[in-house]
Amino acid sequence: MMYNVYEQLTIKDLGNWIASGAMIFGGIIPYVPQYKEIKKRDSAEGFSLYVCLTLLIANTLRIFFWFGKHYEIPLLLQSIFMIVTMFIMIKLCISVQSRNQVIKVRERVFLDFDANFFWKWTDFQSYLDFMLLFAALIGILTYLLIDIPIFVETIGLFAVLTEAMLGIPQFLRNFFNKSTNGMSIFMVAMWTLGDAFKTCYFIIREAPIQFEVCSTLQVIIDIAILTQVYIYQSSTSIHTRVPVRID
Repeated sequence: MMYNVYEQLTIKDLGNWIASGAMIFGGIIPYVPQYKEIKKRDSAEGFSLYVCLTLLIANTLRIFFWFGKHYEIPLLLQSIFMIVTMFIMIKLCISVQSRNQVIKVRERVFLDFDANFFWKWTDFQSYLDFMLLFAALIGILTYLLIDIPIFVETIGLFAVLTEAMLGIPQFLRNFFNKSTNGMSIFMVAMWTLGDAFKTCYFIIREAPIQFEVCSTLQVIIDIAILTQVYIYQSSTSIHTRVPVRID
């Protein structure tokens, strides 16, 4: 009898470890095929850097939300690893864009404070500087208002709503380009599977309601992007020869 109980506990613990590991690392796996796609094509045209902005903002807010309302550690670690992954993606894109410049353009950096070139900077350091400034401002506010429940809940709400909009930049890029060329379909498919898994995980583990709302919206947007793949498949070859971009 005791052996059966021990065996059940071991299996349960193993299941929890697997689920936690999937939550921590599952979110970054979809970007592996996109990273390879950019390296292979030596072009970042099909990937929107605003995806990185969305995830950096969302996960920074989520980390500060943890200080006001502790949620599961795997979700906190997921945010940390996601931030690192997004900076890796940004560095790759900036490097590729720099190499592919036919005509040398004027460098645009964060310290120019030019709103017209926000998140279109030509050096990696500018992206780091902006996020450090953003984190510092949110950190100060969190330190001063940590005991005010409505502030803490608002931080959590903004974090998940921002993350829920993850696919919007990619959806808009595809829409204006009328093509999904350069975008890793495998990445979006993994987004969809991962977000569906997250939704179930949040419900089962009774995570804050903000997390459940976020993941449900993400699944809807993921499906919309996959629908674009079907709609634009006939024009992909045309846009492969004559790429269109939005700035």
